[in-house]
Amino acid sequence: MTTGVIGVFDSGVGGLSVLHHIRQTLPNERLIYVADSAHVPYGDKSAHYIEHRAITLTRFLIEQGADAIVIACNTATAAAAATLRSQFNLPIVGMEPAVKPAVAATKSGIVGVLATIGTLESARFAALLERYAGEVKIVTQGCPGLVEQVESGDLHGIRTRELIERYTTPLLARGADTLILGCTHYPFLSNLIRDVVGEHITLIDTGEAVARHLQRRLLSELPCRTAAQPDEFFYTSGDCAQATRTMSSLWGSTIEAQSLPSDFK
Repeated sequence: MTTGVIGVFDSGVGGLSVLHHIRQTLPNERLIYVADSAHVPYGDKSAHYIEHRAITLTRFLIEQGADAIVIACNTATAAAAATLRSQFNLPIVGMEPAVKPAVAATKSGIVGVLATIGTLESARFAALLERYAGEVKIVTQGCPGLVEQVESGDLHGIRTRELIERYTTPLLARGADTLILGCTHYPFLSNLIRDVVGEHITLIDTGEAVARHLQRRLLSELPCRTAAQPDEFFYTSGDCAQATRTMSSLWGSTIEAQSLPSDFK
């Protein structure tokens, strides 16, 4: 019987929105989270660059004892999930925009997607649309700058509101009544998004579904593992002081971000 550790990484702090759901679903697990904030955002990086970072971070998490990996980033999932699964023999759970539940939720037949350019341009996203959209019209909007607002901890400021208004207005104008939050950073802006778009718009986040999928994978693929001590460890490739402030705020309690070893930065 092995002691289990779940490793989670994202381009920055956004994946904490997924980590919250993992902690709620799997309360007895040891969780190790890496914010790759020295390389954020991934959305404007090449697929090769993101793939290299994903491999590097996965190796670090495995060295820390992780027996399952969650790619808490839509862009990194699109760029690197297949490569990670081919190179590492352990459960690897990724993210993807929640097209299927959004299609089920819409009444107008029009769904808007807020995401990074990297996610929207990926073959994986195109395949999602092909598989699930059906007769529903999907309208997309790249959102440069929103990730950086979350990374800086600005969840309610004027600049953040201006960006949200700029990106949601065209989607609502085209009749979207359901918006997919297609980046793990965006759920931290859900209150402000709700304030901008109104109560009648449905917001779809995939963090809870990912946590449930991870739970199923662990039960089916690692049936002899046992949970470790229920604690969390946080690492960053960026500035530790900034990461500690922002991650503590987003996590909801004081944490201390540790610096990734230089070999993994």
